[in-house]
Amino acid sequence: MFRILFHEPRIAGNTGAAIRLAAVTGAELHLVEPLGFDLSEAKLRRAGLDYHDLAVMTVHPDLDAALTALAPGKVYAFTAGGDELYTDIAYEPGDVLMFGAEPTGLPPEVLTDPRLAARVRLPMLPGRRSMNLANTASVAVYEAWRQHGFTLPDGTL
Repeated sequence: MFRILFHEPRIAGNTGAAIRLAAVTGAELHLVEPLGFDLSEAKLRRAGLDYHDLAVMTVHPDLDAALTALAPGKVYAFTAGGDELYTDIAYEPGDVLMFGAEPTGLPPEVLTDPRLAARVRLPMLPGRRSMNLANTASVAVYEAWRQHGFTLPDGTL
């Protein structure tokens, strides 16, 4: 399946929503430290509801460790200033959909990392800074999954 990577997330509720997203789509959720919250935080538990046990989540100490663990999947960095539209990417199972922290997004050193396959954006009205992190991840995961007919890793629907 696809892998969601949150680089240094700051808001527990967004990560909780991503846990729920991972549980209902079969995607894996990967978090890069430092986190802006404690994993036992009530807002994280509330946003994830009772899906925590149904989601695959891994916490990595830094981006290098995460990308090493996620290799050889292609890494797509989602950013408001991305070069390609999210719908123009041909996603493959195992690909990594990476998102930055709220409210700053991915830092320049990450956006220029040679391990990235592309910098990807969702269209927005002019003058808008960004979408909510969990919402953006949801749009991206569902587009990647849609391209594969919403099939599961074993080929079933």
